[in-house]
Amino acid sequence: MSSSVTVGILAEPFLYQWHVRAIERLERECDVTVALVVSNASNTNDEAESWNRKARIELEDVVQFADVIQRERAWTFVLAERTLGRTLGDEHRLWHRHSLENVDCLGDAEFVPCEPRTEDGWSELPDDVVSRLAADCDLAIRFGFGLIRGDVLTAPEHGVLSFHPADIRRYRGMGPPVLYRDGRSRAGATLQRLDESIDGGEIVAYDEVSLDGCYTLWDVFDRLAELQIRLLADGVSNVCDPEFEPETVPDDHLGEFYARDQRRTLGFSGRVLAKNIIGRFRQRLERARSSRQPVDSPAGSSN
Repeated sequence: MSSSVTVGILAEPFLYQWHVRAIERLERECDVTVALVVSNASNTNDEAESWNRKARIELEDVVQFADVIQRERAWTFVLAERTLGRTLGDEHRLWHRHSLENVDCLGDAEFVPCEPRTEDGWSELPDDVVSRLAADCDLAIRFGFGLIRGDVLTAPEHGVLSFHPADIRRYRGMGPPVLYRDGRSRAGATLQRLDESIDGGEIVAYDEVSLDGCYTLWDVFDRLAELQIRLLADGVSNVCDPEFEPETVPDDHLGEFYARDQRRTLGFSGRVLAKNIIGRFRQRLERARSSRQPVDSPAGSSN
């Protein structure tokens, strides 16, 4: 990039570890300054870091299970399998949460909490926050607030960038759970400049990775998060380049949309859960076999 770029971050009261690493890499590789952090004040998660610690199943987990099953139905058992995996040491550190005030790379930014207006699953930011983003930021990066629409999308000069952890030309909506269910050997991640569509914005960066060695859905999420960490700097450099032309995908070339309701069905959840359990078994079996392999004797040693 030829000149310094000011960036705004749209987030929940926390960032995941992969978000932090992506911002850190962006600051290292590009001449950017994070000037503004807009946080979702309607999310009342008081201690984000508490999610990171899970050594055993507790009464709170049982109570949450009863609550979640009313909302997520059959998908609750997939989430329960993830929680059980965490208690057995499957940490998936890229998904550890960090309260915004504890993120060092945001130390020079101004924090602006706001409560979005929500309707039919969409969020719109208040006018004063939109005006701040327009005045203080060349672009914004969405790491929270869910689906957003309204003037915020065009308030910064270069718009609002957001990741979709799949190829929007094949898997919109859920993304990773569907491609994992389908047994794909590769997966992509899309960095979009958002418009008022669901996973249909301009593509400003895209790449793919092999899913070899991904035993569970959670491994797939990890692999794609690593890819997104690398893609953010590429995408920001692209949109700030006057010669860059983003890819606009015609509606008839967009992939099928997979709504979250689909994952709550017994058939979908049952298949993902079975693949996860089989994958964990395979992983442990392969680790056990590897640990039993004899170490080659040093050169010149006698039997």
